[in-house]
Amino acid sequence: MRRGSFHIAVVALLVGVLAQPGGASAYSWPFKPFDQQHPIRGFFGDPRTVYENGILAGAFEGPGFFSFHQGIDISAPDGTPIYPSEDGTAHYLGAATLNVVTDHNVVFQYFHIVTVVGEGQQVFARKTILGYVQPPFGHVHISEIDGTNAVNPLQPGHLAPYHDYTKPVIQDIVLRNQTGEVQTPLGLCGRIEVDVDAHDTPPVAVPGKFQGLPVAPALVRWTVTKLGGTAVVPWRTAADFRSTLPPNTHFWDIYAKGTYQNAPRFGREQYGSMPGRFLFQLAGSYDTTALANGVYIVTVQVGDGHGHTAVDTQRFSVLNARNGVCPGSLPAPSTDPPLDQEPTVSP
Repeated sequence: MRRGSFHIAVVALLVGVLAQPGGASAYSWPFKPFDQQHPIRGFFGDPRTVYENGILAGAFEGPGFFSFHQGIDISAPDGTPIYPSEDGTAHYLGAATLNVVTDHNVVFQYFHIVTVVGEGQQVFARKTILGYVQPPFGHVHISEIDGTNAVNPLQPGHLAPYHDYTKPVIQDIVLRNQTGEVQTPLGLCGRIEVDVDAHDTPPVAVPGKFQGLPVAPALVRWTVTKLGGTAVVPWRTAADFRSTLPPNTHFWDIYAKGTYQNAPRFGREQYGSMPGRFLFQLAGSYDTTALANGVYIVTVQVGDGHGHTAVDTQRFSVLNARNGVCPGSLPAPSTDPPLDQEPTVSP
């Protein structure tokens, strides 16, 4: 990582932007002790990837199922009693999925649960046992649905108590050409893709196979400045999971090729206990011909929505060809409108 006084100034100016206050009433943890923070192994917005092809069969170029994690995964031993976070009415969504509908248009969904309550039963926070953690999952997934939108349970004013003690990490800033090959930052020409490899760490250590595995940061932003000069690309937000999520149809607008989840699946192979790789797409097809030849700095910052940030920079030089032709340049972005439906997954 490259650090210095420039980073300190950036963090001081933008810490208020990266932290986001909440306004909703706080609710309880689903496990005892209710007033104690529990380990979370899956964050809101984490990539969920199931590649149909194996690693050696062109997995990253092939089909699959890709989505944002629309809740959080709270670790607990199999068989642990699960309680509602708020009072409400229980409704079955599936064999191992339960909805608790509150009286203020918020629905809590519990996945991986062996249910013991009845359909339509009134349930009470901290009192009613909804069911037990279903083996062999070792966690309960909770989604908070406000109206029709999944919202982040970890934002201030929601799940409590919750305190984030960890700082996100930026592994690398990656420049690619149209073939996906990593580019040297020297003499860039034409269109390029700019990605950042970044992650966060759960504030409470996760036990078992998910111990030490990463989670997604809540906010990713970037800017480009000319060396010793002014900004040529103003601050832009690449990902923002602090309160809600984009549709799954925009998964590959947020994440970049090469992304995969923790314990990833490629074809028939599940790579248990393997850490995921979270590549965020800053610019899918940035045209360097818009810049004068010279040296520039791309600055990336990531945050967790609770005041912790990380900043990294990458210098690059632009050397556009006089004839306007750049070998390996990315094509111009498509002008076709985005799809309105979920992508079709091949059988």
